Amino acid sequence: MSKNYIVGFPRIGEQRELKRVLEEFWANKCSFKDVEIVAKELKNRHWKYQRDAGVDFISSNDFSLYDNMLDTSIMLGAIPKRFQHLSDEELYFAMARGNASSVAMEMTKWFNTNYHYIVPELSVEDSYSLNASKIIDEYNEAKELGIKTKINIIGPITYLGLSKRVDRGDAYELWNKVLPIYEELLKIISILDDEITIQIEEPIFARELNTKILSLIKPTYERLSNVSSNIKIALVTYFEHSNEATKILVHTPVWALGVDFLHGDENLQSLEIIANSGKKLIAGVVDGRNIWRCDITKSLKLLKNISKVVKKENILVGSSCSLLHSPFTLKYEEKMSSEIKKWLSFALEKLDEISLVSKIFFYTQQSLNEVRKEMLERNIKANKNRKKSTLIHDKTVQERVKNHTKVQREGSAKERIAHQREILGYKDLVTTTIGSFPQTPQLRKARSDFKNSLISKERYEKEIKNYIDDCVAFQEECGLEVLVHGEPERNDMVEYFGEQLNGYGFTQNGWVQSYGSRCVKPPFIYGDISRPKSMTVDWITYAQSKTSKIMKGMLTGPVTILNWSFVRDDMPRGEVSKQIAVALSDEIDDLQKAGIKIIQVDEAAFKEGYPLREDKIKAYEAWAVRDFKIAISSAKKETQIHTHMCYSEFNDIINTIEDMDADVISIETARSGNELLKIFKEVGYKNEVGPGVYDIHSPRVPSVEEIVKQIELLLEVLPKEQLWINPDCGLKTRKWEEVKPSLKNMVEAVNIIRERAGL
Repeated sequence: MSKNYIVGFPRIGEQRELKRVLEEFWANKCSFKDVEIVAKELKNRHWKYQRDAGVDFISSNDFSLYDNMLDTSIMLGAIPKRFQHLSDEELYFAMARGNASSVAMEMTKWFNTNYHYIVPELSVEDSYSLNASKIIDEYNEAKELGIKTKINIIGPITYLGLSKRVDRGDAYELWNKVLPIYEELLKIISILDDEITIQIEEPIFARELNTKILSLIKPTYERLSNVSSNIKIALVTYFEHSNEATKILVHTPVWALGVDFLHGDENLQSLEIIANSGKKLIAGVVDGRNIWRCDITKSLKLLKNISKVVKKENILVGSSCSLLHSPFTLKYEEKMSSEIKKWLSFALEKLDEISLVSKIFFYTQQSLNEVRKEMLERNIKANKNRKKSTLIHDKTVQERVKNHTKVQREGSAKERIAHQREILGYKDLVTTTIGSFPQTPQLRKARSDFKNSLISKERYEKEIKNYIDDCVAFQEECGLEVLVHGEPERNDMVEYFGEQLNGYGFTQNGWVQSYGSRCVKPPFIYGDISRPKSMTVDWITYAQSKTSKIMKGMLTGPVTILNWSFVRDDMPRGEVSKQIAVALSDEIDDLQKAGIKIIQVDEAAFKEGYPLREDKIKAYEAWAVRDFKIAISSAKKETQIHTHMCYSEFNDIINTIEDMDADVISIETARSGNELLKIFKEVGYKNEVGPGVYDIHSPRVPSVEEIVKQIELLLEVLPKEQLWINPDCGLKTRKWEEVKPSLKNMVEAVNIIRERAGL
């Protein structure tokens, strides 16, 4: 009898093998066959890890060469017209990354995570056709290893809900076109085995659902459940509660319902109706999104309460969501404090935790073998030690944060901007970049060599200063007006700051996929946060000494530092955020005292942290806005504060953005024309805005004509006096041979527009 269940597993590889081979392929250093060989090796290894840990329900089709939503578009034949002349891997990667003639599809965050998905583009003119080859091939690959998998697919309601209609209609109007493709898929899957489980993921059910979406649930899952008698559908949601959908799904023939009891404890309210339906319950009780060792005693208590309502034999012990959102394994963490390491659990370790929890829950602790008894004892001991560790609590920090009351800058935004423009003297359509420049192999090697004591501090600092010199010289040469130092000293926009803050921990190999081949290595917050000394002043002031132009100071904001870290789970997130904000307010004060006149406080992940449910949003906004304002509260009237947000829909948070009170906001807009910008006009936004004029997530170099057209679109929405001109985001992931011509074209485009306007 199957007892446990993994929603999904990481795919990038424990040493980022997939990332490396993909980037070699894109650089024409290997063939696509090489990519396929590495992908097959990774899939086989990952299936075996899960089998050997004692996992009962192992996934196929959770693997992807770029993104599962993109895979679903390929499966449905939902190919935008500009790519329809392509095929195979050329088509796939052009949709994700763009090519010489066509811009990539839009990319945005997967609910409130730092994972990005490729947004499907749909139209009423589309005709869809099934391509099930990837799904069939992966199932058979696992079968050859003797592993019978469940097949993971993104559900039709979530797929449509996360799509955009390029012809301005409602994506759900295409339900009658899309659902038959899903039915056809299930028919083909049904012949693969005598009995087969299909995991259909509908995370959109964790949001508030309107009447239209609710009305689609029953007909969708009645039709899909009745395709074949040998198919069992496990309908899985995560990240919040899904009670409205659950009330409908219990009246459909789906076999199991998977819900997240850690991030949506309101799911407990649905236990009775699930029990009455007789369906299996996949109980998400081991956290797939955080890195803390599972408290097995706590998980067993939760399962015991669940089993008071749902029959024990109808429960499967599961992860709260896919383990995609966790680093791969702790086994490479050789430098971490042994005490702290015992508090952690990554994806591979979570397999053992889920297996152990299920064995104790179903068979009692007494039935464990010696190895599992030892695992349980270590778990209990580590969780007790963490609670009382002196590494966690700092009373000085707690008192200072508690007594910090300044949350407002001097003067109104209108007064400040008028004062700043007079002092700083910049033109309309002023040009700048978001902050980072390419992180070259030489730069990464220098930083790595310094960290590993292979080169001296003096040698390392000389390397960094040489890079800054080159960045400043290039920016002056190409005509940029507000400069940046390029951030060569920074490995990551959060990790860099975490390394200089007390209360932060770091990994050597804790990589998590962000999009495609892009991985991030989030630091983790285990204790109270404080700033022992300034973090950026030396590098920024050095860069400023190399130019007479304005040099922006570059900081990551408190909410983004929080949202892009693994956060301690023994304190409310808002309290942790406030500690970071107070530390950053000291940094801003030090920067302005050192003569830095513009300081950018990036909040790229501000929107990402939003709760999925309306009733929780106000509380989040209250402390998130408070903490951004605390961070910038030390800025004087004449110090111009910028912020940057990317991959956000601003319609629902524009008033919150105004409340943040930044003088200038730069935003990602290149893949969406001027659509994101229109809301700024509609609400009468008075502060200045820097909409991205070209997409930095694609390797293509935009022409001058393209950027001129993009600026003209922006000028249809906001006046030139209010606009800054910049790329979408930081340039660290791009190559210099892409960056230099792109920025030169951007400056030339601005000069053309200015000349036309007689500026």
